[in-house]
Amino acid sequence: MQHDGHPHASWSMAVRATLHCLTGCAIGEVLGMVIGTALGWGSVPTLVLAIALAFFFGYALTLRGVLKAGVDLRAAIRVAFAADTLSIAVMELIDNGVIVVWPGAMDAGLGDALFWWVLAIALAAAFVVTTPVNKWMIGRGKGHAVVHQYHH
Repeated sequence: MQHDGHPHASWSMAVRATLHCLTGCAIGEVLGMVIGTALGWGSVPTLVLAIALAFFFGYALTLRGVLKAGVDLRAAIRVAFAADTLSIAVMELIDNGVIVVWPGAMDAGLGDALFWWVLAIALAAAFVVTTPVNKWMIGRGKGHAVVHQYHH
């Protein structure tokens, strides 16, 4: 459904788009933390790796669906960047912001319950903040509204 040339942005569409983004971000975050910890890296390089992998997996999940719809790689990459960049950036800002400011979270290892609890809280906070951003973008024909045309 469209209004003024833009798709109708329901909360359910925004939630689905944000869950999609959250999935890629969570995979990247956890993998980055595991790799950084396994290599004995400090907090900052591990955080940078986790953020880079969050963007990578967020884009990769979108690419998978768009390529499956028959779009060529170059166009699919443009669609993924257009659809996901702001959403992933907001999610990473909130997610990592919570982790950085939470006392002891940056020093918690993968075997510490604190690491997993703070990560879960951080991802939940990122979801809550990013969902209205995605709703706003979809309502303007941006973000996952761009991807939505390839799902039919």
